[in-house]
Amino acid sequence: MNWFKRLTPYIAVSLISMIISVSLVVGCGSNIADKAKRPDAAGSPFKGLQPPTAQAQVSEARNTPIVRAAQAVGPAVVGITNKAFARDIFNRKVLVEQGTGSGVIFDAQGYIATNYHVVENAQEIAVSLADGRTLDGKVIGVDPATDLAVVKIDAKDLPVAILGDSDSLMVGEPAIAIGNPLGLEFKGSVTAGVISALNRSIDIGERRFKLIQTDAAINPGNSGGALVNADGVVVGINSAKISLTGVEGIGFAIPINSARPILQSIIDKGRVIRAYLGVGALDKNSAAKYGYELNLEKGVYVAKLSPSGPAAKAGIREGDVILKVAGAETNSVADLRAVLDSQQVGSSVEVVIQRNGKNQTISVLLEEMPGQ
Repeated sequence: MNWFKRLTPYIAVSLISMIISVSLVVGCGSNIADKAKRPDAAGSPFKGLQPPTAQAQVSEARNTPIVRAAQAVGPAVVGITNKAFARDIFNRKVLVEQGTGSGVIFDAQGYIATNYHVVENAQEIAVSLADGRTLDGKVIGVDPATDLAVVKIDAKDLPVAILGDSDSLMVGEPAIAIGNPLGLEFKGSVTAGVISALNRSIDIGERRFKLIQTDAAINPGNSGGALVNADGVVVGINSAKISLTGVEGIGFAIPINSARPILQSIIDKGRVIRAYLGVGALDKNSAAKYGYELNLEKGVYVAKLSPSGPAAKAGIREGDVILKVAGAETNSVADLRAVLDSQQVGSSVEVVIQRNGKNQTISVLLEEMPGQ
């Protein structure tokens, strides 16, 4: 009993301390809650966690030339699906997808620039617009020599890309590629880099191309898409990429100044009109492909002659070696094609040939290439 009496004061003190502590905690909690409910000077409980408003301005740091270029040209870049008929396992005729690529609407009437290899052998064309619509397309004409083609769709109020001046490009300036890499799942993809080089000479088959080189990523499906500069105008049609192990950042586009007359000719005439010499020529490389050894220091060998062609009419014979055409040396078939492509139908050119070890100059009246 005495023991209990002695502990009583300590228990009382402990109880009082607990009550005071609880009161302080409750009081502090109420104070924190009150503060959380009270808005700060800006009228927000947590100013840093505010959601963005619809009227928020985009800073200049974010609104870069690449952003503006993508906004300007992106809506005019389309997806092109190439379809053709095939037989299934039951020998039934079915329409199958052969591949997809890209294209650029460059005229309000619905004309689309793309690559020839995107629409090659197509029996149906489906065009996917940036706004989600899918329309039937029609191939107006193709030019396999330059890998260009024109597709048309029938629609109103189409977005149209502005074609720029590829001759004014500078090495090192920004380059933006817009297209559909790896198919329509990634449609409208934008990649950026720089103009790596100009007038790159690439020999493809028997033709030589002057192309724009860029390190903007170009992947399968980008073909036919737009290469855009920082002003938001199209300066090239994406066409090729070097795909070798260990090689990155080397893509090519057809300069728009080279493509423009070809696209216009396809619209006007359904094909491209080219000058024609009427010879089948071989150089060292092409001869080797056919199993022949050609010992020529200069020029190309006339292996075949069209009997009614311009060269035959002017007196050129099989076995002659063509050294120059219109003042340009022709040491390969690609050289010969390039100089002829630069000439007008109906113009006369001086052709320097070697026959029996002697050089002579023959004037040839160029005609329109038949059967294109």
